[in-house]
Amino acid sequence: MDVLQSTSRERETYHVKLRYSILWECALGIAAITNTKLLGTLDKPKEYWTQTKESISVALSEELEYVEKNNTWKALLQILHQQEFSSLEDFQQYVERLADKELKFICLPFVGNSYQTYREQAAQGEMNAVKELMHITKNNPFFPTYIEFISICEAATLKKHLIKVMESWYQEIVRGKQQETETILEKDYQSKKEMHQKVSSEELVQWATGGVTYTPEPSVHTVLLIPQYIYRPWNIEADIEGTKVFYYPVANESVSPSDRYMPDYFLVQKYKALGDEVRLKMVKLLSEHPRTLQEMTEKLDIGKSTIHHHLKILRAAKIVEIVDSKYCLKKNVFTLLAKEFDWYLEK
Repeated sequence: MDVLQSTSRERETYHVKLRYSILWECALGIAAITNTKLLGTLDKPKEYWTQTKESISVALSEELEYVEKNNTWKALLQILHQQEFSSLEDFQQYVERLADKELKFICLPFVGNSYQTYREQAAQGEMNAVKELMHITKNNPFFPTYIEFISICEAATLKKHLIKVMESWYQEIVRGKQQETETILEKDYQSKKEMHQKVSSEELVQWATGGVTYTPEPSVHTVLLIPQYIYRPWNIEADIEGTKVFYYPVANESVSPSDRYMPDYFLVQKYKALGDEVRLKMVKLLSEHPRTLQEMTEKLDIGKSTIHHHLKILRAAKIVEIVDSKYCLKKNVFTLLAKEFDWYLEK
């Protein structure tokens, strides 16, 4: 039976909010330096991180070891979303005032509205709830062990650690370049705020993140975009109640505002990826419909390993993605690319 469309209502989308803070930069710096496997992929060279580790105090080094062991950078980010903190002292006082169960509830990750009862029970140390949350998040690389740690750790020790690591990182690493860093974050924040008036929410998210296509979800009404400098070129995604969070890398022009000819990092990567005959053929194939790796290999008569290499470059440039085991072009990727190029020429 055919179904008649009786409404002209457009598909609902999300609202975008923009925020920035030196405290998020602190927490993400702590996350970066304790993620040893990722250090070689960050914009700041490995030498920077090596020198940083060598320059910090013994006390901060011990706190960072605790972070690396227990992933407490996640707790810092969770707390920072509770309210807008005007200063480090504001953050410290907030943490100190938290009741033990409230602290643990905040630090535990949000995994969906239907699991909030388990989250509350886990914050009270109920092991059945802890195990359930660990099972629900078993596919996440660190959530299960992090959930177990938060649920059973001594709240007073956790409080002391969170306050100490934030204070020490701020004093030893961030404070000296705070004005410079805040200028970069402010510049990017204003840039995205201006762009929000010209494009849709989904286009803004895709542009800010360098190509992440985030489709509206029924339970998510807000996307929060937070510019970050320390974790470039990576995007970091998180979920809080009713909100999807993207800590996205600031654009090149925000880092070098005096150079009006500086192109955005992701714009460069996209054009580099397209500057190859084989990859352009692949893009044309995928413009027809999604294809598997085997289908593309047969169609182009090129070795599977070579095809895979080119697809990896196209994916890194946020031009291609995998959906249902098939490669496809990202939604509106070339419409947005044309706009990005126009914005670059007009700035």
